[in-house]
Amino acid sequence: MSETITKVFSEQIKRVVKEAKPTTLITEENVYQVGDPNIKGILDEMVEYLLLPGSSLVGMKNFEELLEKAESGKACLLLVEHYSNMDLSIVSLMARKEGGRGKEISDALVAIAGMKLNEDNPIVAAFAGAYDKIVIYPSRSLQDLDPEKDKDEIARGNAINRAAMKSLIRHKYKGKLVLVFPSGTRYRPWDPDTKKGVREIDSYIRSFDYMCFVSLNGEILIVQKTDMMNDIVNKDVVRVTVSPVINCNEFRDKVLAKITNEKDDKKQKVVDEIMNELEKMHIIAEAERLKLLKK
Repeated sequence: MSETITKVFSEQIKRVVKEAKPTTLITEENVYQVGDPNIKGILDEMVEYLLLPGSSLVGMKNFEELLEKAESGKACLLLVEHYSNMDLSIVSLMARKEGGRGKEISDALVAIAGMKLNEDNPIVAAFAGAYDKIVIYPSRSLQDLDPEKDKDEIARGNAINRAAMKSLIRHKYKGKLVLVFPSGTRYRPWDPDTKKGVREIDSYIRSFDYMCFVSLNGEILIVQKTDMMNDIVNKDVVRVTVSPVINCNEFRDKVLAKITNEKDDKKQKVVDEIMNELEKMHIIAEAERLKLLKK
């Protein structure tokens, strides 16, 4: 990584923080948050600066088909691989760069965002504030709380999640594309469990009509063991791949039909299959991306 890349990226981060609205405590009243177009524009510049020639979005017709279904009143879901805090920015920008209905797709995105993105770090909160989102209290965070010592926080978390689900119900039939990272966290190569899907994703599959899987290849922000603010900035060829549109109920029924052991966790099996499909897409796309790098 050159000093020039680091300097440019650092200056852009300063602009984001300067322009961003102050972080607020998440409550039942503000789980739905409208994105800031000014911040979105700066993040676009940051991603654009790091994309190398050959970067592309594959499957734009699939993306447009999903948007059409959303506009017709269907609940539509995007299940996206998660590697860095720039993933949402990458998907948003790459869609618009493809032309066609790309801007409409980008504007229709509503991300499901973990609460710590809004409360723990002002820089990460500023990044998240660029996009429309519904904030949740992650199940993993709730599980880490002590039932006796953390009663108030558990009550707060449950209240936030109830409000988030109500907000999701209100918005998912309004032409929106709800974007979820099924792993619930960024993939960290030294911890294979971070690529395991979160069991609760099954509830999204059951409550949505259609979905697309989205694989992300190429790294413009490389995760580190220390802290997310120490992630390494990198110029790279990035490929976003959007799967054909999938009927959620049919997908789930096919997975459940293959289960022979009644003791198996059916919800986890559905989510495991989602992660398997994303991994297959990732492997195929990576082979194509490496061909471009060799040219």
